[in-house]
Amino acid sequence: MSQPPATHSPFYAHLSRLRFIKRWGLMRNAVEEDVAQHSWEVAVLAHALAVISRDVFHQPIDPNAVATRALFHDAPEAITGDLPTPVKYSPAMRHATANLEGAVCNEMLSLLPPALRPAIRGVMDHNEWPTEEARLIKAADRLAAWLKCRAELRYGNREYEQATLQVRAKIDEHMSPEVRYFLDTFGSAFELTLDSLMHGD
Repeated sequence: MSQPPATHSPFYAHLSRLRFIKRWGLMRNAVEEDVAQHSWEVAVLAHALAVISRDVFHQPIDPNAVATRALFHDAPEAITGDLPTPVKYSPAMRHATANLEGAVCNEMLSLLPPALRPAIRGVMDHNEWPTEEARLIKAADRLAAWLKCRAELRYGNREYEQATLQVRAKIDEHMSPEVRYFLDTFGSAFELTLDSLMHGD
């Protein structure tokens, strides 16, 4: 089988630069977090929520598809950088930022060889996501933010006190059986030290 001629594309080189983009840019951080780290954590949490949904609550969902979409959920930030929450979700800016992220997504997809675009659009373009998968990914994104806030407080960083309350209020507002199960089963362990985790305390 002959191969089509190679097409040089910077798409994955752009994605690789997510590790240089810092999150929580308006806050003082005890431990820096980049978008690549965040994407991995959201993917793991989204996979967990999907497994819980499927195996505990018997819902028809594919955890691997959820995890893959979660990996790409912030991919446009390879171009835009991390837009701080006060900017992204302010009433005046919500529509503008949504349009920006959609436009950047389309621009990035255009960098791919045409044969690859449909598959990558399906995991990268939020408008292509099934509703239930999008719900779990959003829940995982909130969980990741809450865990980050809780970690900063443990490190003595009071800068995150208000953010912790705000993120937890959002989690409670959108509480689902999967998130409740995750918090009840796994949540307390995130407060433990390494020694406690190793000894099962």
